[in-house]
Amino acid sequence: MRKIFLTGMLTWGLAQIGWSQVTFPRNGVYDERPGLYAFTNATLIVDPQTTLEGATLLIRNGRIEAVGKTVSIPAGTVVADLKGRRIYPALVDIDSDYGMPELRRTPPAGGRGVPQYDSNKKGAFNWNQAIQPETDAGTIFKANVAQANELRKLGFGAVVTHPHDGIARGNSVLVTLADDRENNVVIRDRVSGHYSFSKGTSTQTYPNSPMGAVALLRQTYYDADWYKKAGKTTESNLSLDAFNQLQTIPSVFEVPDKLGVLRADKIGEEFGIQYIIKSAGDEYQRIDEVKATGASLIVPLNFPQAYDVEDVWDADNVTLAELKHWEMAPANPAMLAKASVPFALTTANLRNKTDFWANLRKAIEYGLTEQQALAALTTTPAQLLKIDNEVGSLKPGLLANFIITSDNLFSADNVVLENWIRGKQYVYTDKNAADLRGTYNLTIGDRSNLKLNITGKPGKPEYAVMADTVKITPKVALTNDLISLQLQLDKKQPGTTRLTGYREGTTLKGEGEMPDGKTVKWTAVLAQPFSSTAIAKADTAKKTAPQFGKLLYPFIGMGNLEKPKAQTLLIRNATVWTNEKDGVLPSADVLVQNGKIAQVGKSLAAPAGAQVIDGTGKHLTTGIIDEHSHIALYSINEGGQTSSAEVRMSDVINSEDINIYRQLAGGVTTSQLLHGSANSIGGQSAIVKLKWGEAPQEMLVKGADGFIKFALGENVKQANWGDGVRIRFPQTRMGVEQVYFDHFTRAREYDSAWKAYNAMNAKEKAKAVPPRRDVELDALAEILNKKRFITCHSYVQSEINMLMKVADSLGFKVNTFTHILEGYKVADKMAKHGVGGSTFADWWAYKMEVKDAIPYNAALMARAGVLVSINSDDAEMARRLNQEAAKAVEYGAMSEEDAWKMVTLNPAKLLHLDSKLGSIRAGKDADLVLWNNNPLAIYARPEKTIIDGTVYFDLQEEDRKRDDLQKERARLIQKMLSAKTGGASTQRPTFRRQRMWHCEDVEGVMAEGEEREAEK
Repeated sequence: MRKIFLTGMLTWGLAQIGWSQVTFPRNGVYDERPGLYAFTNATLIVDPQTTLEGATLLIRNGRIEAVGKTVSIPAGTVVADLKGRRIYPALVDIDSDYGMPELRRTPPAGGRGVPQYDSNKKGAFNWNQAIQPETDAGTIFKANVAQANELRKLGFGAVVTHPHDGIARGNSVLVTLADDRENNVVIRDRVSGHYSFSKGTSTQTYPNSPMGAVALLRQTYYDADWYKKAGKTTESNLSLDAFNQLQTIPSVFEVPDKLGVLRADKIGEEFGIQYIIKSAGDEYQRIDEVKATGASLIVPLNFPQAYDVEDVWDADNVTLAELKHWEMAPANPAMLAKASVPFALTTANLRNKTDFWANLRKAIEYGLTEQQALAALTTTPAQLLKIDNEVGSLKPGLLANFIITSDNLFSADNVVLENWIRGKQYVYTDKNAADLRGTYNLTIGDRSNLKLNITGKPGKPEYAVMADTVKITPKVALTNDLISLQLQLDKKQPGTTRLTGYREGTTLKGEGEMPDGKTVKWTAVLAQPFSSTAIAKADTAKKTAPQFGKLLYPFIGMGNLEKPKAQTLLIRNATVWTNEKDGVLPSADVLVQNGKIAQVGKSLAAPAGAQVIDGTGKHLTTGIIDEHSHIALYSINEGGQTSSAEVRMSDVINSEDINIYRQLAGGVTTSQLLHGSANSIGGQSAIVKLKWGEAPQEMLVKGADGFIKFALGENVKQANWGDGVRIRFPQTRMGVEQVYFDHFTRAREYDSAWKAYNAMNAKEKAKAVPPRRDVELDALAEILNKKRFITCHSYVQSEINMLMKVADSLGFKVNTFTHILEGYKVADKMAKHGVGGSTFADWWAYKMEVKDAIPYNAALMARAGVLVSINSDDAEMARRLNQEAAKAVEYGAMSEEDAWKMVTLNPAKLLHLDSKLGSIRAGKDADLVLWNNNPLAIYARPEKTIIDGTVYFDLQEEDRKRDDLQKERARLIQKMLSAKTGGASTQRPTFRRQRMWHCEDVEGVMAEGEEREAEK
């Protein structure tokens, strides 16, 4: 049942006389009429839930005064009869850059390639250029006539705009799209605060990675809180002042992709903030996780173009994910609506603003309702940013921002006739112009067998003359009621027939001249009026709902149609490598229940509903654990500073990385994802289980100890990078040692300060200023308190000795030396210190630091009492870690069981996870691999890889999945070919090699990530 708004006059008080009260001097005579307009007999769409037929809209002085069916119209009101027309609230875009300065990146003063460690912004501002909360959009906004007109034509009346620059971007401003001075366009300043993972125009070296961006923003939140509590006792910081002010208004976070939504929400949880998230249009791929964040979204309609896949080689460069996203992206808004995720729509990220309506109608075709679309463009954006008392609906008291349309706003035949902004009229099509559309009986001289068909949109008619079955397209000029036509009437008598005439009621008439000069009279009598409703119904009858493929988890090739689920499994009669005192058990059974190993033995009974797997002739082992990996990460190095202890690899887990699946196919179940070796003190590790299809947080090993990457050697001192980068400390190996002394000395002081503060009673705390929270020193203090543990990139004997000496003198331990290719030289000292070694089996000679590497290293360290594992540091090698372990048998004469422990139980011990991983024992996690052969054989291949009792890789399913992948690719390629044939615009595929990370990849990826974001 439709709501009826009671009519009545709204008393405005000062607002009625405020029209003439301006602060600018006058030059000439001003029009001071009260701006009274009434629009009668219209279909008024007050809001998405309320439509009034034959109603009146009354506006005064740029505001809506009354809405309803019985509105009393004051004397002196300009009245417009809008019978047959519709009035909608003008649309609202809350993620605009309208009127903002063009963003330009100024190279560092030292020139291209020279690192810039300090901010070049002058004044009492933040130390980092990417943090600019002091940016006030209201003070830099400048109205732009061309941009405003482009948006007005689409139906927009107001936007919330801000400069899209930096990680903390400042506040936004609500403005109308009127052609007026800024004083009359700005409605409200400081509407929302804005954030992102992109450093924007900042040329400062830090951050140079997405994880650095996360760390910088987290630190800024803590700094701002401390600054507020401490007052200006130590410094004056305009940026932190502004940052604190932003916390009183809605916070909007722009992200590059679906996983960015989860990353931003994680920051929000830490600081008690529910962000409104400007997404990328691919949220449907992780709809459950996105909904679980509780965030409202601002969603672009930037659907990708089809790829030009006519050339087979070009088609090979298009991934299945890209093909599927092209097909499914238009369904994103509908899927969000179905999942009850609140969202607003935006014109942001469109290649051309003119694509807006075509894309929106496509979204409706894919299931978004018109009511949902209207809400996403009016009431929802207004409510999200708390500006619904100004814009978003046609309710008394709001700005007189509305559009007059010829038809249903979402109809392809609709035309925006007028856009009224704050009571000012912008005409795009004459709303009073006669609608000539229809079918006419056309007579020219003695020829009466002609038809004139006028179709198209009001104000944009399309003409066709039918002579029997021949269609003739005339050239037409229409001015008010005057019309002229030129047409090639008869092919047997070539030449142009020229007709000139006028409209009289529903008839067109006049005179003309035939090609031979003969003068004739002509008439066109309306036989059948144009009916957009009938055409719409006919089109609807013809159209079927778009069909598209299914979601994949993850959304790439070899993804699952459903997320795998844990099962009760009984693996019978296998050769079981227990890694326990029982050793290798022939013809044994293993029962898996509730994600755990329930029993190990012979002739076990299968519980009801258990899946029984025949292991006859096969080998069952615990899953391989890779102590040193860089897969499944968006970036691995934050090299902008000497220490990056504040960054967390868990912030940049890429659960869509195909290497997860490939390594499952090689028997790997757990990996430590490490920071690279750009810094003496690197970032915090993430230990994950390779749960193919799950989101990043679900991959993390729950309850795992914290680890951190340190590094020694050439990479960290950067002395061989060229003269331009010889700025950052350290530049020598001596300097690396001092980095550790300096940072741990500060960390001890920091830890002591917090312990002293936390020991205070409530009264003492009330008088004291708390220490400044430092997320970098937090990680180092955790090392001192044995809550975080070091994995150190190392090669050379002297440096290995140095770090153990530093650790002993400062009271901490090194947990693991990784690479450790000269470990055989210092194995006795390592054993005494209690540090493990995670090494390569036989890597050698890839740089000078490894010239003394030998393939006997692992065995020699083990014999000296060092706990040794073999790792990959390489996405490809990780698929063959079973063979890497076998090399210890070949070169070190180790037993097969001890060699196997180097990729299973030993890395579990190094990661402090051996209580639940690394061996087959009742009570441990059911991370298992069923091999077709002895796992150390070069012929061995996993047939099933199981994590927590869930089968994540099944060799029997491999061929089916590959067949399904090829069929889906073929279907989508054919669909793209048809789209191009049908006139769709296309883009050329480009070859993009997937990045495989290694420790040595010390360059950052912030710029690369931003380019990827821009492409989307």
